[in-house]
Amino acid sequence: MLTWWKLPVPTISTLQIIEPFDWNHITPSTSIHYHDCFDGFQCARLDVPMDYQRSDGRGRRMALALTRLPAKVPATDPRYGGAVLINPGGPGGSGVFQVLRSGRNLQTIVDADANPDIELDETAKYFDIIGFDPRGVNNTTPGFSCFPDLFSQFNWEMQTEADGLLGAGEGSLMRNWQRNQALAEGCSRALATASDGEDEALGHHMNTPPLARDMIEIIERQAEWRGKQGKIEQKRHDKKNGYDAEQTIASRTRWNQGQEKLLFWGRSYGTLLGTTFATMFPDRIDRMLLDGVVNVERYYHGIGPSSVVDADAIFERFFLYCDQVGPELCAMYREGGVAAIKEVYQTLKESISNTTIAVPASATRGPEVITPTDLKNLVRVAMYQPMAGFPLLAQHLGQLALGNGSSMADWKQASRTPYYPSLECQQAGPFSRECMPPGQNELYAMSAIMCSDADFLGVMDEGGFVEMWNDLRKDSTMLGDYWAQLLMACTGWKAPGKWRVDGPYTANTSHPLLFVSNTLDPVTPLNSAHTMSRHFPGSAVLQQESEGHTTIAAPSLCIAAAIRKYFQTGELPLYDTICDSDMKPLLGSIKTQDVHDEKVYAALIDEMNQIRGKGLL
Repeated sequence: MLTWWKLPVPTISTLQIIEPFDWNHITPSTSIHYHDCFDGFQCARLDVPMDYQRSDGRGRRMALALTRLPAKVPATDPRYGGAVLINPGGPGGSGVFQVLRSGRNLQTIVDADANPDIELDETAKYFDIIGFDPRGVNNTTPGFSCFPDLFSQFNWEMQTEADGLLGAGEGSLMRNWQRNQALAEGCSRALATASDGEDEALGHHMNTPPLARDMIEIIERQAEWRGKQGKIEQKRHDKKNGYDAEQTIASRTRWNQGQEKLLFWGRSYGTLLGTTFATMFPDRIDRMLLDGVVNVERYYHGIGPSSVVDADAIFERFFLYCDQVGPELCAMYREGGVAAIKEVYQTLKESISNTTIAVPASATRGPEVITPTDLKNLVRVAMYQPMAGFPLLAQHLGQLALGNGSSMADWKQASRTPYYPSLECQQAGPFSRECMPPGQNELYAMSAIMCSDADFLGVMDEGGFVEMWNDLRKDSTMLGDYWAQLLMACTGWKAPGKWRVDGPYTANTSHPLLFVSNTLDPVTPLNSAHTMSRHFPGSAVLQQESEGHTTIAAPSLCIAAAIRKYFQTGELPLYDTICDSDMKPLLGSIKTQDVHDEKVYAALIDEMNQIRGKGLL
């Protein structure tokens, strides 16, 4: 469900890592007007209603931030396949950031293999990739903050880290419950309060159904833009070659107002957005690929199997792979097999639970104390992305088992990316709005969206929460505490979404959906993909034999080929298709790719490595 696995500590805006860009230079418009941005991309701000259900045409407006990676062919080319909208998960993940970091990889996967400048295959399709920031997220305006200034936010986050996670010592429930109530009540009440002179409050319009409706607006206005490009090219063609009575180019690119269909690739929460869209607008789907599938009933209403039922099985594979590769590749290895390695871990876990580990300062970092929370965070990260996380887990735990906490301390401090204030912030002072750049509220946007969706959590008291927490711990000893911590953020939330879709979440869609899932996923289990597929007749489930969160966790040329075929032809894989991954944690590559797959394989590897680029490992 949620793809937020970062430590709750101060971080620099992820967008600043790529390249600064002033979105204020773009005037919001009810049509899409692209501006060059981010070296090879195009950006726009689309003006949409805050409340789509108002019939008087008034009310507040929002400006959705869009970033487009143009297709390899112009929109007027017969091989132009349309624009694929993407969502990275979250909730609250930035689609702008995703397209900047991963857009070219995704385009490589969905595009035809043929070079459009050399091979004139009329059946080949080439796509735009469009990322957008959801309501309240990053560069979409209006934004929000749960704090009066950045100093207050950083201070709160450092205290949160010091207090520790649920299950990390005696008193963790009391501390976390009280801190959460203070944050949730204040933040949600502020979001539920309209500005002076305004009718609508942002907090009531950040949930998933309005975002699904935003996607209708995006595809309609993208088609309007396409139609304008077609008319321009048709005039140019007629002037050069003589009048075309059929107006072939203009006809092919015409905006089919009110009937345009969606091309979509969503991961994790993006699958919840996709299935919500499919429920609301079943006749508006061209292609919908959903990877790491959320059970809609579980997310909205708390009904159905837990999200973490497969998590512990992933951790068990760590011991298995460690035993297979031996001491050279796994510092946790012990003679005696899986049981011996597991015993080392259990001993280490109990030791840290009883006595934290002091680590003196080094030449490159300050002193640290290794706590149970640090161990929980390390294990959690490794389970989300085992390819990168299992080697780190083996390294840090292996050193800790020898009494050396230096590598763990390095990892802990590296997770805290310092914030460098802009010149505007320095001039205006630390308590100014200039010191609240986009990207600083991602953790709180996640809560705002999820909590306005799942209103059953908002009315849950402490006793009800403890019952839910205990159930989650029974489902997963490794992730139960973490998952409960995320859901706790919604207890006491006072800003439910105004526009709700309460089910049933099922529909006969205009084109069948493709659900994709790993065999073992820590938070979006395979059973959720099969459950949701049954809700949407004609859909298919494609399984990747790997562990981790979404298929980005490991490369699979088989999965990539099925995705490309789906976008190119609409064809679904055969029932019960299972694809092997091409790499395994600690073991490394287990298959040599064909030469003609080198570009796709490189894109898959880069996608997997993006996790390190986000500072998560």
